[in-house]
Amino acid sequence: MARLVMKFGGTSVADIARIRNVAQHVKREVDHGNEVAVVVSAMAGATNQLVAWTREIAPYHDAREYDAVVASGEQVTAGLTALALQEIGIDARSWQGWQIPISTDETHGAARITAIDGAVLIDRLQRGQVAVIAGFQGLAPDNRIATLGRGGSDTSAVAIAAAIGADRCDIYTDVDGIYTTDPRVVPKAQRLAQISYEEMLELASLGARVMQVRSVELAMVHRVRTFVRSSFEKPDEIPAAEPRGTLICDEDEIVEKKTVTGIAYSKDEAQLTLRRVKDKPGVAAAVFGPLAAANINVDMIVQNVSEDAATTDITFTVPIAEHDRARKVLEDSSAAIGYELIQSSPDVTKVSVIGIGMRSHAGVAAEAFQALAARGINIRAITTSEIKISMLIDAPFTELAVRTLHSVYGLDDS
Repeated sequence: MARLVMKFGGTSVADIARIRNVAQHVKREVDHGNEVAVVVSAMAGATNQLVAWTREIAPYHDAREYDAVVASGEQVTAGLTALALQEIGIDARSWQGWQIPISTDETHGAARITAIDGAVLIDRLQRGQVAVIAGFQGLAPDNRIATLGRGGSDTSAVAIAAAIGADRCDIYTDVDGIYTTDPRVVPKAQRLAQISYEEMLELASLGARVMQVRSVELAMVHRVRTFVRSSFEKPDEIPAAEPRGTLICDEDEIVEKKTVTGIAYSKDEAQLTLRRVKDKPGVAAAVFGPLAAANINVDMIVQNVSEDAATTDITFTVPIAEHDRARKVLEDSSAAIGYELIQSSPDVTKVSVIGIGMRSHAGVAAEAFQALAARGINIRAITTSEIKISMLIDAPFTELAVRTLHSVYGLDDS
């Protein structure tokens, strides 16, 4: 017998038929003798509608009332799912975040979980009751409902799994696992049986959208084994021994560590370059301080010093939605920075090679550079970490670059 958390996203609970399908997935685990807690998102499209209504009635709304409205989507789904389980003979009840409670900080609309008291849930699970929990929400210090922001239901599920000592957290979604790259770009992309927390964190932060970064961070910190799987498989056709999906786990659990695990890409990038900046102490602070003050996140940073060491070129990337605002911040700060020219390009893509095996293998970066050069793909900027190489390229070459790298590292037939 195992203790499981099963999380179902918006597409998995999009209508009554799919909620009934979710109930059958839960029944399968209960019939196997497992203790089960279920975390649900709002029905597909429901949250967008609720957000639109709040903005229509009050463009500059009270964040606390915004949370009260937006959190109702998950409340509806939790109640409907509990009813669907009761209809097929499963003892179940719904729980809102404040009833457990899931405690958060005071940042309404993007709160972070601070604590979860899992005692009541554990007691109910041990008595054979299924807990159906509304994701995406908790209780703020002001005793008001607080929502967790983007990916909040995944975060709720992983946090609850940690709080109740679950053996595994199953994330049910519209895909059957984590792939070596986007199958829409590379049809030969392979589903991974296992991936380490660190690799998944890099993939999530670099463009893979199966799981949000916050939930992966939480799983890594608390060592919550997380299984990504499809909710659209027929519940009665899933083998108990080896269900389809990808296990996100500790690196020590992975017996055969490949040099490269996956290729990620992000088109949400814009490049900015400051030319002939005076090379003196404090120049980097003069550039990035105003951007930080404007809450603009900077990613890749490359600095090139001139031959006479008098000036330097500084290149960096920002989210494409922040391109115009970042450029204006830099223009307003031109006197303090002292650059001669500012150049920018919103038509770029960040392509990344990820793998824990890179720690013990030399030449991985050179292989990528050679492969892209052979295809005539110019690299604008490069950043690296222990398990990642990210390259900034012109956006029209995105698919060619991803396919090339996927092939050169042998992922087509892994």
